Formats: sequence, C-alpha cells, structure tokens
Amino acid sequence: MKSWEFTKIVDNKIRIDSWLASVMGLVEGGYIYSTLFKYPEGGPKRYELLLSMYPQENFRTLTHVNIFMEDIPGSTVQSARFLSDQGVNVLNSVSLNGISDTTIIWSLMAELNFAGEGDIIKERFAALKAMGDPSVDKIKYISIKPAKIGRIFRKESDSGTVKEELRHGAPVTFTDGTFDLSAEYGDILTDIEGTEVMLTLDMSSWIVSIVFFRKDTNLIEVNMRIPDRPGSINKALEIVAAANINLISVFSKIVIAYQAMSLEIVADMKDSCVSFEDLPGTIEGYYKDLRGVYELEGIRRLG
Repeated sequence: MKSWEFTKIVDNKIRIDSWLASVMGLVEGGYIYSTLFKYPEGGPKRYELLLSMYPQENFRTLTHVNIFMEDIPGSTVQSARFLSDQGVNVLNSVSLNGISDTTIIWSLMAELNFAGEGDIIKERFAALKAMGDPSVDKIKYISIKPAKIGRIFRKESDSGTVKEELRHGAPVTFTDGTFDLSAEYGDILTDIEGTEVMLTLDMSSWIVSIVFFRKDTNLIEVNMRIPDRPGSINKALEIVAAANINLISVFSKIVIAYQAMSLEIVADMKDSCVSFEDLPGTIEGYYKDLRGVYELEGIRRLG
C-alpha cells in the first residue's frame, strides 16, 4: 500500500486527504498532537512536523498488541473482554483476515497502565490457556510489544542526520480535513505559503510525518514500467543516480506477476547534471540498451 502523498501549504493549512485520515484514524473535530523539527542546511528537507493522536507523555506505555483468534462468532468479543479485564485501553485497531475460515488477526495500538506490563498480561493469558479456561478458548495467541514510537521523534537518525526540536505543540482540532499550522507554529513558519510537503504515514503507529522541502528543491515524479524480476529496480534507477538526482520516495507495484511491474519515484533534481527537458530522452536512451521491457511512462514537475 502506498503510504505517502504530496500537497502544498494553502492559507497556512495542510489538507490531509480522506484516505490518509481514515488509515490514521483521524476524525473531524478530533485532536491532533504535533512536534516541529528543523533540519540543518544542506539537504532537501527544511522542517518536519510529526502528527499523532496521542500526547508524547503517553508514548512510554503505548503498545502493539496482535491477537490471533479463531475465525468464529464471538472471538473478537472474547478478545475485547480479555483486554478489558486486564485494564488495557484500546486506542486504534484493525482486524485482518489471516487465514480464511481459520484465523483472524486483530492488530491494536493500546495503552497499558505502566511500561513492562505486557509480559504480565501474556503470563496471565498463558495460565488461563493452560487451564483450558473458557474465557480464552477462542484466542490462539497474543503478541504484545512496546510501540517504540519514540524512535520517530529522535533528534538523530540512524544515518547521523541531526534535527532540532523547535516546539511540542498543544493539541489542534482537525477541521474541514485540514491541520492549521498557524495555531501553534504561525510565529515560526512565516514563509511556507505554497511550499511543497510530503505526508508519510507510519501505519503501524498511526503517526504522520510531514516534510517541508526547501524552496530551491526541484521535485519531479517519474513513472516507469519495468520487468518483474530481481535487479530490475536497480537497473531502472541507475540512470537516475548517474544524473545526480536524489530520490525522495519509491513505490513499486506488480502489474503482471513475473512479467511486469510499475515503478514510481519522486526525486529532487536540484543538483542534476541533466536538465528537466533533456531527462526523458536521457532515460529512454539508457533503457534501449537494457534487456527486457523498460519503458518511461511519464515525467512531471511537482510544484
């Protein structure tokens, strides 16, 4: 599933499309908590805004819970009752059809009473299961792991990039499908009108990262058709790297299994040695010499 989209700042507001809001669990009139970071000079990112439905002070006890249940009537009710009996506060959840007519997987973001309580809950479940207690007879297995959402808010990434936390904002009401930047950050974000931003959804944590690009960033979207085989993405993108174009995002999708796939990239060609006008011909010329069907389907500017 594609988990990002691009949009522009309009009237100091960021519009969050309905599909992304739905996956994130945002509802009209609900609160959104946020934290604003600033990146150092040199890269394409200027600011990053992290949006969450949970206050940061609750992150320590947020937990991923996966319950594997019998695919029979009453299994979800029994699972919910078990969690309730343990004092677990269910926040967001989605049920998945694991194996049809056999297993249902209920994936939850939950808040525990204290950090480390997950092991105690698993011990209680194991004890009830061992006794054949009917209160858990429809539940097969429970996985409980800390959400570790704090990693998203780290000021230093694994690659060594350091970002500065500017402000941890008060909750802002989600209104008309938009997040109003002026409510908490109007004094900082004074020159962002019309700025291109990328919204990326962390689906496991229900958190949205919004990256503000620098004004000299030259964003493009490139769509390709390539073979569905090992190494094809590498081959397709070698010409992009050779042109000194910096990739921002990559999305691939099977079209015909073992035959063809689509590849969509968003990239910054600010420092490219090839002009936007010459890029299509450069890519097409490179693709002619490759084995298999490599086709350039389109290039457009973003912004």
